[in-house]
Amino acid sequence: MEMTTLGRTGLKVSRLGAGLAGIGLRLSRAEVDKAARVLNTFLDNGINFLDAAECYGIAHEAIGRYVSHRRDEFVLATKVGHNPNGFYLLTGRPWSAKTIEITLDQILKTLGTDHVDILQLHSPNMLVLERGEAIEAIEKAKKAGKTRFIGYSGDNAEALWAVNSGRFDTLQTTFNLIDQRARYEILPQAARNNIGVIVKRPIASGAWGAKKPPEAYPGDIGETPALFDMYQRYLAMNDLGQLPASAPKDRIELAMGFLFAHPEVSTAIIGSTNPDHIKSNIEMLEKKLPIAKEVVEDLYRRYDDVGYFWPQWG
Repeated sequence: MEMTTLGRTGLKVSRLGAGLAGIGLRLSRAEVDKAARVLNTFLDNGINFLDAAECYGIAHEAIGRYVSHRRDEFVLATKVGHNPNGFYLLTGRPWSAKTIEITLDQILKTLGTDHVDILQLHSPNMLVLERGEAIEAIEKAKKAGKTRFIGYSGDNAEALWAVNSGRFDTLQTTFNLIDQRARYEILPQAARNNIGVIVKRPIASGAWGAKKPPEAYPGDIGETPALFDMYQRYLAMNDLGQLPASAPKDRIELAMGFLFAHPEVSTAIIGSTNPDHIKSNIEMLEKKLPIAKEVVEDLYRRYDDVGYFWPQWG
């Protein structure tokens, strides 16, 4: 597995990371054996970056139960701020210092550890960022040793603000062959500021080449319109004619090839509940990439031609 340095954190992470929303939201507590197999498949095959969140169902529980004994083998990132399991009456309003502190303490208890490697704010808007309370709360957690580094997870103007603020060590943002907005300013500025870049939705949720819009994870209401919009973007780009003859016929290989053509990307989190899919993605990365430069440039042209019509989904 190819390893990279996650910006100024100095952490060595696998180029292919593990997004744990699938484990957390698609699997139930009755499917514990499956969750254990998936987590251990990631680690056994060299994927050492695990990304979870407060709202990812059983993700933290699964990590704590099944791979905590392998803690020195992986970098653990999680996200907090907007949804402390719905218990606002107990923890306070979203993005408050109280919410973040209580939620993080719950996460650490579930994980059976006293710290995570990266604590990220989970897609707050510009008002929350500029108000500063949420950032101060995770900075306090870092000072207290509850996290080694802090990051921002989000897109668009907020992501650029975070990169330029000087207060975050990492950025998690959307970037893929269908949604390329980050390549204009966000990725170049992150590289200049030595911010480690974690890419979410790296294969566009499988929208390219799909026969219908991808399905959101159960309970993830906000993701459904974003995925539908992403599918419409694919259709618009695809209508511009055939890809170059050198383009991979496999749509996942095409998506991964586009993504990993960008050295600004430190790691890309691809989730799965199927060990075979995980192994297939790793094989694709190691044996079938890179793809031809002309294919990447053709995808640039398609996005530049039609991308500016689309709304900015976070």
